[in-house]
Amino acid sequence: MRNRKVALTAAATILALSLSACAESQRGTDDDNGAETPAAGGDGSDATFIFGAAGEPKLFDPFYASDGETFRVTRQIYEQLLDFEPGTADTIPGLAEEYEGSEDGLTWTFKIREGVKFHDGTDLDAAAVCANFDRWYNQTGDAQNSAVTYYWNNNFGGFADQADRDSLFESCTVADDMTAEVKITRYTSKFPDILAHGAYAIHSPSAMEEHDANNVTAQGEGFAYPAYATEHPTGTGAFRFASYDQATGTVTLDRNEDYWGEKAGVKQMVVRSIPDESTRRQELEAGSIHGYDLPNPVDWATLEEGGNIVEIRPAFNILYVGLNATTNEALKDVNVRKALSHAINRDQLVQSQLPDGAEAASHFFPDTLPGYNEDLQPHAYDPDLAKQLLAEAGQENLEIEFWQPTEVTRPYMPDPASIFDAIRTDWEAVGITVTPKPMPWNGGYIEGTEQGQAAAYLLGWTGDYSSPDNFIGTFFTEQSNAFDTGNYEFAQELTDALVQADSEPDPDARAELYKEINKKIADDYLPGLPISHSPPAIVVSEKVQGLVTSPLAAEDFSTVTINE
Repeated sequence: MRNRKVALTAAATILALSLSACAESQRGTDDDNGAETPAAGGDGSDATFIFGAAGEPKLFDPFYASDGETFRVTRQIYEQLLDFEPGTADTIPGLAEEYEGSEDGLTWTFKIREGVKFHDGTDLDAAAVCANFDRWYNQTGDAQNSAVTYYWNNNFGGFADQADRDSLFESCTVADDMTAEVKITRYTSKFPDILAHGAYAIHSPSAMEEHDANNVTAQGEGFAYPAYATEHPTGTGAFRFASYDQATGTVTLDRNEDYWGEKAGVKQMVVRSIPDESTRRQELEAGSIHGYDLPNPVDWATLEEGGNIVEIRPAFNILYVGLNATTNEALKDVNVRKALSHAINRDQLVQSQLPDGAEAASHFFPDTLPGYNEDLQPHAYDPDLAKQLLAEAGQENLEIEFWQPTEVTRPYMPDPASIFDAIRTDWEAVGITVTPKPMPWNGGYIEGTEQGQAAAYLLGWTGDYSSPDNFIGTFFTEQSNAFDTGNYEFAQELTDALVQADSEPDPDARAELYKEINKKIADDYLPGLPISHSPPAIVVSEKVQGLVTSPLAAEDFSTVTINE
């Protein structure tokens, strides 16, 4: 995958791709078990595409999302000012057909695509774009919590009413009906590329106002979201939201017949939550779904032998063990954190639990990104050294609560239970007492880890765009609550170093700064434990055509057609 170097001044245009889907097809019927049988026929113009997801979406307002299952659905409903070139992590124009930056990189002018309508029939224009920026910046109260506005907190920083916290965003101004001018407060290597991420989808201002989109409130250990986020998501995408059956975890999307570009190749898309991977495989083999994400690597060959198509994406991700010293004070000692790292047999874990092409990790981002330090190696598996470090720290009898995600499969973690057991076994082998805490992915696990409630936990990341800042800038700045060593001088030092690197306009100089940061993270700070990079797969029936896979696991399913 290519690394995109962002110039201080850029202008871009997009060529429309013309695809046709005109043959007739049949609607689905019920099979003998009462399950819906996928519709098929011709180019799929009247077909229903049924996809098995590894988990349920959290909600349908991507600005309040941080999980892949939510973005899988919202990516079909919404669009952003920028987009990703199909099959790559390179940014291209989206709802902004042209964009240009000032010489200092602080002012960006976006020419908005004409003739685009939101699903409620209102027009996309510069005022609508600025209404979205203003909405993001002016979040208040509980909505400012990083567990709610995760991406804004990590990408842009502060909100309008936070005088003590700087924001990357300064203003959005309507220059004319179809031109928006966005100003930021400092140069950053990630702007405007971050605007291609689904969190910054452009919503209908009318629909947001009608359905009180910003009304987020704390509720117990979680948050309650307004009807807009659960029942009335309104974007410009190739699919419209139709319904969500929470009892079955089924989302139904209808083709947007008024879409400004090439219309979706199927009339309807259904996303069914099927957390168990073996059940997803059985449903595909039975013909009740057309495809699913994250097939178990041990099943890849069998699936292909059955006539299915297994597409393997690049390993643009990281699996890590997160640590939080505010929950377990023993973790404040770097020797304890190093002991936990040296106790893990990464090579065995990669060979036994992950697919071919997976690698043990020395960094918190893959080697395709600038700033990767070739001198660093994964921490060696050394149980004796782990015991020695625990003894030196006075923690021979270390006890630690270890959170385990359930009801989910992730690109970097194809079998969470097995990976959890492997690490737990390694820790117990050096005398650590591990207390497992299993928790559903969308039943408290994500919110709990983001709010720093877990002492140790399994998590990971698939890159959102091609930048080191998207990985370590997201993880280790002071806005991140999940990693906490208890050393706040270190946290500020690392934050300052990450901001300096991201603010460096020269790509080569920026890469050197990231190499230095990666060495300090591995040798001195060790706020968490990088484990592995793993190539995730997606599988579809041989009836499915037109799927373009994404290294970001950010597939646009509007290109899919179904043929008998």
